[in-house]
Amino acid sequence: MRDLAARLRRLPPSLGPVRLIGVDGHAGSGKSTFAGRLAAALDGAPVLHLDDIASHEQLFAWTDRLLTQVIGPLARGESGYYTPYDWRARAFAAPRPLPAAPVMLLEGVGAGRRELRPHLARLLWMELPREESWARGRLRDGAEQREFWDGWVEAERAHFAADPSYPHADLLVTQTPVGYEVLPGPGSTPGPDQTVTLSDGPSAMW
Repeated sequence: MRDLAARLRRLPPSLGPVRLIGVDGHAGSGKSTFAGRLAAALDGAPVLHLDDIASHEQLFAWTDRLLTQVIGPLARGESGYYTPYDWRARAFAAPRPLPAAPVMLLEGVGAGRRELRPHLARLLWMELPREESWARGRLRDGAEQREFWDGWVEAERAHFAADPSYPHADLLVTQTPVGYEVLPGPGSTPGPDQTVTLSDGPSAMW
């Protein structure tokens, strides 16, 4: 994981002074866990979870809010902010600051949507089939979220049908028994920062 972090640090800034890294994939594919581990390898890089930006009423219609609160200010070299959504209370909380950092992770379904791709230094896609991802997500969230998941699956299908992220992914991330394997994605171009394989165990290979 340290090797991947080092390569991301060497990328040119993509959003003001920030190297914004998108981590996209189907719900339940392991994005949050991977982003957390990568952030730790980046010495505590901030992670903005799209679950804090979306809401019940706007599962995917949150682009304007993200552009206004986060993308615009960071592009100007200013601090951004976000108002995290409470999925149980169905309300947005008080604003939280989001200062610029050398590397920042944007994690969640839709992190690679077309309005955001011009601002990303790299787009990573969690390589897990959607049905398997959704089954993991349903198991994680339990019976009380069954109705929500029924609606979510249809919304996610519609989103990726209209605005697919996968074809634009620079890197594909697959979880393995010893860590993660990271391979070039369909949107990658050959370069010195191209990851071949990765493990966060003691025997990382490239």
